[in-house]
Order: sequence, then C-alpha cells, then structure tokens
Amino acid sequence: MNLRSFSTLQIALGASFAVHAVLLTVRFVDPEAFNRVFEDTPLEVILVNTRTNEKPDKARAIAQTSLAGGGDAAKGHATSPLPPSALTSMGDSAEDAQQKIDAMQEQQTLLLTQIRKMLATMPSPDPKQPTSDPEAMARENKRKQLIKMLAEIERRINEENARPKKRYISPSTREEVYAVYYDGLRRKIEDKGTHNFPEVAGRKLYGELTMIVTVNFDGKVLDTEVAQSSGILALDRRASTIARSAGPFGRFSEAMRRKADQIVVVSRFKFTREETLETQLTDR
Repeated sequence: MNLRSFSTLQIALGASFAVHAVLLTVRFVDPEAFNRVFEDTPLEVILVNTRTNEKPDKARAIAQTSLAGGGDAAKGHATSPLPPSALTSMGDSAEDAQQKIDAMQEQQTLLLTQIRKMLATMPSPDPKQPTSDPEAMARENKRKQLIKMLAEIERRINEENARPKKRYISPSTREEVYAVYYDGLRRKIEDKGTHNFPEVAGRKLYGELTMIVTVNFDGKVLDTEVAQSSGILALDRRASTIARSAGPFGRFSEAMRRKADQIVVVSRFKFTREETLETQLTDR
C-alpha cells in the first residue's frame, strides 16, 4: 500500500485513531489508593506439617512445601495461631508436669541411696599413709566429690519437700478423692454469690469470668486470680471477694492430704439475669 494514495487528512485521522486506541488500553489510578491495597492486605503464611512429591493441579495457597490433598476444604485453612491463654498449665499438662516432678524426685532419692552406699563401702582415710600416695589421693578426691554431690542432692530434696504440693482440679483431672470436697466448695461459693449478688449503685452486674481459687489444706482461701475477665472490673473484684469470703471450706481428708497440701480450682463464674451465681469447672 502506498501512503501517497492517501490524503493528508486521511493520514492525520488514522494517526489520531491509533493514539486514542492506545490510550484506551491504559488505566489511570490514584497512586495512594493503589499503594493502600498492598498496605492493608495482610501477609498470609501457611504452614503444613507434611509434604508430597506430587504437586497439586490447582494450589489454593502458598506454603513452605508442596502438599497435594489433606485438610478440610469446606472449613478452609488456619492462617494464624490461637491467642495466648491466661492459663498456661492446666488440665492434663499440669498432671504431666507433676508426674515428671515425682519421677525426678524418685531418681534423686535413688541416687542419694547409691551415693551413701558407695561412701559406706569406701575405706576411711588413713592418717598414717603418706599423702603423696597416688591411689590414696585419687580415693580421697573421689570421696570429696561424692560428699559434695550428696550434700547437693540433699539440699534439693529438702527444698522440694518444703514446697507445698498443689493439685489442679479441672474437668480433665478431677479425681474421686476431691469430688466431694469440690462439690461442697462449689455450693458454698454459689450460695455466697447468689445471696450477695454483685451490684454498683443499685444496678446489678451480670457477666462471666474465669477464676482460679487456691485453697490450703485447712480449707482457707490462699489466693484468687481472675484468669479471664468479664470485661467489668467491678464484677471481677466482687467475684474475687465472694470466693474469698465463702471460705473456709473445711480441712482436707487424709486421702487428700496424702496427695496435696493445696488444691487449685479453675472455675467459670456466671452471674445470670436470674440474679444467681453459677460455677462450672473449666480448664481454660
């Protein structure tokens, strides 16, 4: 095609059409709004606990490794951990920790017995024997090391024995020996809270909170702690006062005392619209 066959007007119209066509394909946006899209979009991190050699045809997320299948597609995937709990060692975890402590104490007691036997079988140092004898010096050094180790283990055992033994009472750890005692404790707290229902300036306070109540072997309340607040400071304080004033709850039975010096009760306090206090064991 020869451009000379077109007039100047036709060439100008064609060039104008081409320029407009290019401009129509360009999208102009607000720079601030464009940047805000990236600023307001959180980074989503997906962690998977396994991998496969097969790559998925249609990946739904980006992770540290390929994973074909797995999970519940209807429920989606978890992108962040749960928030930290106010209770860090309740339920089975407290029981496991107590078992580990008991096992360590048994090992220390066994080691203590072995060291005492070793010291008993070792001959006493002979003052007449020259101190330059290598065998005598080695034997005496070993004796001193055993005596030092013996003193350290005895110190640790005495410290552990001096600490009060605590037992956590929660839905997953309540034992039969504590069941009757806890039932009486629960009833006394509920009666106290119902008869002295919290209020401020004549206005009743309603809500729920999680309370940790520590009771000594003689039934006295040693401590109360609000693990999860109701969101109303006045209600939290009144709940703590109710738990403290409900005691004492009676001395531990012999069976309870053999297992613990103190019990820790983790309970959900619910101040209802019927103006009653309801409590329920919980582990969080």
